[in-house]
Amino acid sequence: MRRRLTAAAAGLVACHGVEALTARRVATAAGTSTMAVYTHFGSMEALVRSVVEEGFDRLERRFVAEGPHPDPVTHVAGLTYGYVEHARENPDLFAVMFGTVPMGKYRSVSSEELAAGRRGTLDRAGAALQRCVETKRIRPTPGSALSFRWWTLIHGYVMLEGAGYIAQDRGVDRVLAPLLVDFFVGEGDDERRAEASISVIFGHARGPVGTGDQAKATPDARLPP
Repeated sequence: MRRRLTAAAAGLVACHGVEALTARRVATAAGTSTMAVYTHFGSMEALVRSVVEEGFDRLERRFVAEGPHPDPVTHVAGLTYGYVEHARENPDLFAVMFGTVPMGKYRSVSSEELAAGRRGTLDRAGAALQRCVETKRIRPTPGSALSFRWWTLIHGYVMLEGAGYIAQDRGVDRVLAPLLVDFFVGEGDDERRAEASISVIFGHARGPVGTGDQAKATPDARLPP
C-alpha cells in the first residue's frame, strides 16, 4: 500500500502540479481511503519525503543490479545506462526526486535525507570511478568532483531525453555513448580503450552524429523525438 500511495502522489504532482497533492486525491488515485494516507505516513509532508526516498531506493536497486565488472569503465557505463533506464521507467518519481516539478512547501528536503539518497546512488558511482583511478585508466581527482562531473553529464542527457529533445531509440548510441567516451578521454583514458569498454554496454560508442558522411548530411545535431 505504501508503494501505491507514493506512486499515486508522484503521478499527481508530475501531471497536475503540487496543488493537486491532497490526501483525498492521493487516496482516490491509489484506490484506498484518506485514512490510509495518514496511517502509513502521518502527514502529507512525510508522504512527499517517502516519494523521494522511494525514487532513490529504486535507483540504488538498479545500480546494485548492475553489479561489479572486471573493467571499471564498463562498470561506470552500466551505471550510466541504469540511470537512464531508471528515469524512463519512473518518470513521475524522477521528477519529484530532483525537483523538476515545482513542489512549493513540500520541497524542503533535509541534508540528512539528501545524504542518505547520495550514499546509495552517487557514492556507488564514485566508488566505480575510483576503481578507474586505481587501475590507472583516468587521472586522480580530489574530493567528489569526478562523481559530480559524471552526474552532470548523465543527468543533463536524461533531462533532454525526458523533455523529448532527444529520441530514446537513437539518443543513447548517437549522443550519450560518445559523451561518455569524451568524458573518460578528458579524464585521461585512451580513446580506443574507452570506446571498447563502453561498447560492452552500449553496443557501439560512436554514432553518426559528428563523424563521417552521415553526420555531414545531418546539420541539425538535435535528434527529433
